[in-house]
Amino acid sequence: QVQLVESGGGSVQAGGSLRLSCGASEYAFRTTCKGWIRQAPGKEREGVAAIFGGGGGTLYADSVKGRFTISQDSANNTLYLEMTSLKPEDTAMYYCVARGLRRSCGHSFSKGDFGVWGQGTQVTVSS
Repeated sequence: QVQLVESGGGSVQAGGSLRLSCGASEYAFRTTCKGWIRQAPGKEREGVAAIFGGGGGTLYADSVKGRFTISQDSANNTLYLEMTSLKPEDTAMYYCVARGLRRSCGHSFSKGDFGVWGQGTQVTVSS
């Protein structure tokens, strides 16, 4: 059963914007920790943004703070990542993830350690 399905990736010029969406199953969405991980060729995976807890607390990588915004639509089990002021270094495969495996969402986020992964959507930013 497919748990997470991403969409919205594509190619954009530097300074542009993209909005990623992630449709989730009930199992994947009803978790206290979910977010976005990215991986560029030859680089380690990096936690981009996460949302946690009932209050919708958020975490962001320093490299995207002020440019990316994570949000969720609980009525439709959908997770979003709004990306603005995109840079070439944002080029990567972006994965929607859910169900952090560590004791805290922050720890799961920093380690990129989640139990449910989407298939990924490519984001390419040209200079």
